[in-house]
Amino acid sequence: MGGAGSSGQADDIAAVEQLAESYNRICAEMHKVIVGQERVIEELLIAFLCRGHCILEGVPGLAKTLMISTLARTLSLSCSRIQFTPDLMPSDITGTEVIEEDKSTGTRQLRFVKGPVFANVILADEINRTPPKTQSALLEAMQEHQVTAAGFTHKLPTPFFVLATQNPIEQEGTYPLPEAQLDRFMFKVLVDYPSEDEEYEIVRVTTAPQVDEVARTMGAREIVRLQDIVRRVPCADHVLRYAMKFARWTRGAGGEVPQFVSDYVVWGAGPRASQNLVLAGKARAVLRGRFCVSTEDIRAVAHPVLRHRIITNFNAEADGIRSKDIVERLVREIPADDADGIDPATAKRVFVEESTQH
Repeated sequence: MGGAGSSGQADDIAAVEQLAESYNRICAEMHKVIVGQERVIEELLIAFLCRGHCILEGVPGLAKTLMISTLARTLSLSCSRIQFTPDLMPSDITGTEVIEEDKSTGTRQLRFVKGPVFANVILADEINRTPPKTQSALLEAMQEHQVTAAGFTHKLPTPFFVLATQNPIEQEGTYPLPEAQLDRFMFKVLVDYPSEDEEYEIVRVTTAPQVDEVARTMGAREIVRLQDIVRRVPCADHVLRYAMKFARWTRGAGGEVPQFVSDYVVWGAGPRASQNLVLAGKARAVLRGRFCVSTEDIRAVAHPVLRHRIITNFNAEADGIRSKDIVERLVREIPADDADGIDPATAKRVFVEESTQH
């Protein structure tokens, strides 16, 4: 028993130490197809390791769809693309019951035909172009990793990720996601324009014959194992409280809430934001081969976790203040001290103890 436990601990430690190398290989394979966008790729991988879902927002032509499909191929995951349109029905996503007749006996029975949601990676393309009734068809899948149809529950494959895209322009004829559904997405990832050098490389590569094919770097089983490892990464109490402050300082009036939040924010982030900050911080630490979370990790993931969870008021609109500006000020003003953080040796020991318990 002891030998088996020690072997498992060694395997987990080796997995963390090798993940940084795997991350570099994933990025290298992605860059065979995608030019630049290092931050976006990192945020997608962090969400994958946390079992989270993402919204990608950017203008057309920035390779959002290509990035998601390429990442799925690199990770050896099945991928379904659902084009959200105004006439899309919930059953077009989840699946439907059909009557099937047995020709030998003449009996009829209902059979569930699985919809495109039964895949590892779901690309919900332009999710804000379909009505709320259809948008809500993803809620149970995202939260419970299952689909209920005709009173029966159907489990979704593992791992399961929903990556939705949104176009920030052309808002006419769209249906903005309600705040309750936005909160189900761990990250809101902004895909920005490429730099001049990156755009030159994009034009050069995409107008020449395409020869590179991405290699598979890991599989579903390995991803699930890494997801379990991420949750065992230790986090010091002061880092937990630091993450909590980001969410708590966005909530209305209070003794510790800054004045600029009271002036500009009508609705702040809930406890799920604190949870996601800590989980994302753990995943970021693991991607860098570390066994503990620092306040720097929390700051690095604050924008994608919080930008869609802060609702600003008319005063903010009048002054040109957006949610990202609120998060930026929080990053600057929330006091942080890593001096009393967990040292690497202690973090590794705590991680081994957690591995033993699991």
